[in-house]
Amino acid sequence: MIQKQSHETTASPLIANAGVVYAVLAYSAWGLFPLYWKFFGALPAIEVLSHRVIWSLVFLVGLLVLRQQNAEVVRLLRSPHRIAFLLLTALLLSCNWGIYIYGVNTGRVVETSLGYFINPLISVLLGVVFLRERLNRVKQLAVVLATLGVINFVWQLGTVPWIALALAVSFALYGFLRKIIPVAPMVGLVTETLLIAPVALALIGYWAVRGVGHLGTSWSMTLLLIGAGVVTSLPLLWFNNAAKRLPLSTLGFLQYLAPSLQLTLGVFLYHERFTPAHSITFGLIWLALALYSTNSFSQRGKRPASV
Repeated sequence: MIQKQSHETTASPLIANAGVVYAVLAYSAWGLFPLYWKFFGALPAIEVLSHRVIWSLVFLVGLLVLRQQNAEVVRLLRSPHRIAFLLLTALLLSCNWGIYIYGVNTGRVVETSLGYFINPLISVLLGVVFLRERLNRVKQLAVVLATLGVINFVWQLGTVPWIALALAVSFALYGFLRKIIPVAPMVGLVTETLLIAPVALALIGYWAVRGVGHLGTSWSMTLLLIGAGVVTSLPLLWFNNAAKRLPLSTLGFLQYLAPSLQLTLGVFLYHERFTPAHSITFGLIWLALALYSTNSFSQRGKRPASV
């Protein structure tokens, strides 16, 4: 018994450390995504998105077969109720992917990073509205500060940050719906891409017939389009591995690595505008996130340990 207990004690930190590595890999990849999408230049976002869906499906189906989970997808396809939900999540995910590519390739990387800073707080609001989750005063203040940050952006710059809001809302809704659908992450992702793939394939075929598609125009472009599936799928697999090994509170802190890297790229590499209005907006949202995260950790520490 003593030996078994010692083995479990030493194994647990190893599992946690592996989880941190997977999480850092996933969030770093998402944070560095602008570097990849910039290679497509003026290519229409809808075309890049279509190839992203198709080649992600090819890559994921290959992994699914290797894991011998293809039977789970077949069973899932026989459930109309869950398929209806997954069709909705597939549309949300596709919109999120497409808007992100559009934002990066139109020189708005800073705004896309704002969207992923706001995203966790939108998820909180969805939990309050639909799951009747309660917020204490500190968390209410965090939501108010984030809202003031967005209002400041609109007021000072005279424009609604629609890319940031669309990214935040679409991904928050996606996460909310996936939370309430009893489907394994990998199986669900494959099914989502499978459901949206016919539209993507039809668009690629249409562009090919008209001679305006970019697949096959050069080796470099063809490899980039195919690679879109790999760079999309790998971070999702790393994230799934991290989620199995780490508590949600740890994942919650690490997730800010992605928009932080995006913001750094936008300001220092692509020299996008970062005005005093941006500073106030980001400052309010960072303060909101710090308050919310700190409060969540302090509440977690006060809970009685389970026996």
